[in-house]
Amino acid sequence: MKTNRKALAALSIFAAGSLALTACGGGSGDSGKSSESTTSSQGTTTDPNAAATTDIISTNGTEPQNPLIPTNTTEVGGGKITDLVFAGLVSFDAKGAPQLDQAESIEPNADNTVWTVKLKSGLKFSDGTPVTSDSFIKAWNYGAKFSNKQGASYFFENIKGYDAEKDSELTGLKKTSDTEFTVTLNNPESDFKLRIGYTAFVPLPEVAFKDMKAFGESPIGNGPYKLADAKAWTHNAGIELVKSDSYQGARTPKNGGISIKFYTTQDAAYADVQGGNLDVLDQIPSKAFKTFTSDFPDSNVNQSAAIFQSFTIPQYLEHFKPGEEGELRRQAISLAVDRDAITDKIFEGTRAPAKDFTSPVLSGWDTWGKGLAGNDVLSYNADKAKELWAKADAISKYEGTFTIAYNADGDHQTWVTAVANSLSETLGIKAEGKSYPAFKQLLDDENKDAMTGAFRSGWQADYPAAYNFLAPLYQTGAGSNYGRYSNKEVDALLKSGAAAGSAEAAQADYNKAQEILIKELPVVPLWYSNVQSVWNPKLKNVEIGWNSVPLYHEITK
Repeated sequence: MKTNRKALAALSIFAAGSLALTACGGGSGDSGKSSESTTSSQGTTTDPNAAATTDIISTNGTEPQNPLIPTNTTEVGGGKITDLVFAGLVSFDAKGAPQLDQAESIEPNADNTVWTVKLKSGLKFSDGTPVTSDSFIKAWNYGAKFSNKQGASYFFENIKGYDAEKDSELTGLKKTSDTEFTVTLNNPESDFKLRIGYTAFVPLPEVAFKDMKAFGESPIGNGPYKLADAKAWTHNAGIELVKSDSYQGARTPKNGGISIKFYTTQDAAYADVQGGNLDVLDQIPSKAFKTFTSDFPDSNVNQSAAIFQSFTIPQYLEHFKPGEEGELRRQAISLAVDRDAITDKIFEGTRAPAKDFTSPVLSGWDTWGKGLAGNDVLSYNADKAKELWAKADAISKYEGTFTIAYNADGDHQTWVTAVANSLSETLGIKAEGKSYPAFKQLLDDENKDAMTGAFRSGWQADYPAAYNFLAPLYQTGAGSNYGRYSNKEVDALLKSGAAAGSAEAAQADYNKAQEILIKELPVVPLWYSNVQSVWNPKLKNVEIGWNSVPLYHEITK
């Protein structure tokens, strides 16, 4: 145990909030919605040799925020489902390496501005209709169209014809044949093959365009799984998926399906795994950090994952708007958070204090992720925090309570309370958590710019690249930029990094963008998350991927 002044101060912070430090369940990021279901669904078969391919694997999940339209599914609850029901041109293996899925080949021209895509022959959606070039072109155009207001529309911004202010056609998409099309970009993009692994780039069947809202309630995909029937999604309870025999790709299921249950607390989900009523739990509650390895000695994992945690202070909040006062207060708050003590005492070392805005699992992070200029603002310094807060008060006196909103169906109350106590003790202000019953309600208020204080935030990567940790959250107008941050220099650096001819050149631009973010702190970086999963010891072939999600298609009983 540390005995320096910082550690002693942290202990007093935890003691002050100890009555409120109770686990509330939920996932590490955006997971943990409701379910009253407590029994596993077991497939049956009369052929003992087929048992491994018919058993149903049950797991935890989240009630999606929106209907399951891939280009408007930008949170992990819906994303877990769309990733299983749809397949894109590429998917990722356990280590995050891209692998061809629906594509036979994806080849760039000399300067990475034109990409030629060839599809595998005979591809089909689960309703038997063919997957063609048009299936991708129409789906991407729908996702990019301004009036469709899709949350992931900005992923198409580098394709010629994209317009963020009015309806337009992606003129960069050209059909060569039913199994071949080309993608012409506005600017070179060396990691385009990684970007199109995100579910925004999956195809859609013709039936989707007849009634997209109805389609989102019972989607028909081309992925390894399909909805068990038209009523497979029981809102606020769960969704039943079964193996799709029409799928041709890199993720052929070895089981009969996935039953995803939604929980009001992660504690309840953990109890279900212990009781044999849930097969796989992809994130354990904080109260089990000390015991999960002994509770599940042969069926647990604790490994690094592409998950970044923070809290966002919206740009529209009084005293925190762009300018000198807001910048001073953001820096003071960051300096007042004792990340080392919180990750040690609450998370039992399963988190690592953040040094940047990305993730240590990214290739090359060891050489650039720790040494960004100005990142000492991400380390606890009570004296400096007080000094900067006083300077901000000299501009305009701060009064009232600083709140951090969180969803109570996620396992966040404990750390939010600890962070709030750290701010109170260090800055001499009143700070506290603000609970929302469910993540969907929190997101809805964020969407409406209705937040009255800070709110918990974070990012589970869509594909393994620094750009994916930065552009969706901090680029002007990006779909997950709920803090409404805007900086033209950051935008330009993200654009030039994406267009760079090499990974090294791209990272240089991303690092410059991060150093601006460190100064302006649109979010306060907290820590990188490990993934801690447990499962029924009778399961076989359980592996957790680079992004903290189990490779469900590999699991058997």
